[in-house]
Amino acid sequence: MGDSETIQLTPEKKPSVRHRLSESFNKLRPAKRDDQGGQDTETPPEGETTPSERGPVELKKRVGLFSGTALIVGTMIGSGIFASPTGVLEYSGSVGVSILVWLACGMLALTGGLCYVELGTSVPKSGAEYAYLLEAFGSIPAYMFNWVSIMILKPASLAIISIIFSEYAVAPMFSGEHCAEPEWAKKLIAIALIWLITAINGTSVEWATRVQNIFTVAKLTAVAMIILIGIVRLAQGHTANLSNAFEGTTTSASGIGLAFYQGLWAYDGWNNLNYVTEELQNPNRNLPLAIFLALPIVTACYILIIIAYLTVMTPAEMLASNAVAQVLGDRVLTSKFSWVIPLCVCLSTFGAANGSCFSAGRLPFVAGRQGHVVKVLSYVQVHYMTPLPSLVFQGIMATLMTIPSNFDTLVNYFSFAAWVFYGLAVTAVVVLRIRQPDLKRPFKIFLGFPILFVLVSIYIVIAPIIDYPEVEYIYATVFIVGGLLLYIPFVHFKISFKIMDYITVFIQKSMNVAPPDEEPID
Repeated sequence: MGDSETIQLTPEKKPSVRHRLSESFNKLRPAKRDDQGGQDTETPPEGETTPSERGPVELKKRVGLFSGTALIVGTMIGSGIFASPTGVLEYSGSVGVSILVWLACGMLALTGGLCYVELGTSVPKSGAEYAYLLEAFGSIPAYMFNWVSIMILKPASLAIISIIFSEYAVAPMFSGEHCAEPEWAKKLIAIALIWLITAINGTSVEWATRVQNIFTVAKLTAVAMIILIGIVRLAQGHTANLSNAFEGTTTSASGIGLAFYQGLWAYDGWNNLNYVTEELQNPNRNLPLAIFLALPIVTACYILIIIAYLTVMTPAEMLASNAVAQVLGDRVLTSKFSWVIPLCVCLSTFGAANGSCFSAGRLPFVAGRQGHVVKVLSYVQVHYMTPLPSLVFQGIMATLMTIPSNFDTLVNYFSFAAWVFYGLAVTAVVVLRIRQPDLKRPFKIFLGFPILFVLVSIYIVIAPIIDYPEVEYIYATVFIVGGLLLYIPFVHFKISFKIMDYITVFIQKSMNVAPPDEEPID
């Protein structure tokens, strides 16, 4: 979109602007004389390989089973369980129903995960929903998902997690009764987190997966500590908040739908491994195994954490708190150790932000190869083999998203648009079964699963809109449809501007990136 392909030169063709600028760029690159006095050769950065040793410029298969499982668990257990349990309780109306909603959200995520296993193994391309919509429904639905995702959904997810990180990071510094937490400090910390994680993911896939593995282990340790507190409190007889569990249950269908919105935000990330399918080692084995391991672990952790909260505070106190985990720490731990819970939450949200950045950076990369965004977003850093332009773009968008930092507004906005496309992507399971019956399917699920998932998705999207129509839903609809205003001229008719040649070469020069599956410009 708005960008031309790299031009292959022939004797009859005049050199393009991009080629002329690329030649001038090459003259600025460091060079050294070989030992035999031959021609100058490129000097790679210390510790890196030469182009001949690197092979093709492409994303490598560096994600194994443990890293894949850590990506799912580490992204799902992030900020949601520490910030949105109150939303689930508020909209469901009772403790019993809220716990059932958490369980149902886990089962729904597992159902979606099963559908994505079939899609990911039969359509082994990165990009998750984008790849499946493109395969089943064609270019326009895939483009609309990509438009909403890279402009709203993925940056909003990273921004929300970063905001929660900043809230817990700032809280211990302003713990006095009359000492309010400054909003500017929260936003600065959130922005710093976004760019730190972008830098890690842009310079090394190994470091990104290593960080994910380390922080996933750390957050599971923190979760185990909270669960242990709950078990001890239950053994001591603190069960009053669990009695009469269904008293006050809402009778509103839309209320249950909004409770699912809040709960499913905490489960978001169950599909993240499908965004990096092309980088997953042995995807036919590791994709289903990672999902089967991750989702039951997360569901059990969430339910046990909610019960732990209820052994320490009443439902009314949970509703009044914006940081439930912090209240638990303040009441159970001594003042000397009250910092432990904020530290655990910061570790958890850091890992979730890293996983969100890792997967989100692949979507513009895949869309760029298809021509649905500017081509340069599909370029790869020639030394680190990372989608650096795509990651930087997502970092910029997430930074802008930190400005409207109202958590509930972002969650509702995110959930509405996301579940429209989740439902469409799972519909692709049925569509591909009909249109491509001979497609190789290493993993095949019972068709009742995608049908159930789609029906629930429709309910989650429609019920709250009917009962509580809000402006966020209009914004989401306008964004989805508004993508066509760019699709028609720039994708369908392939209109491009000459200035994009200059911008592309500038990005190539500044980031040292090249088109995938091609050798870097030498």
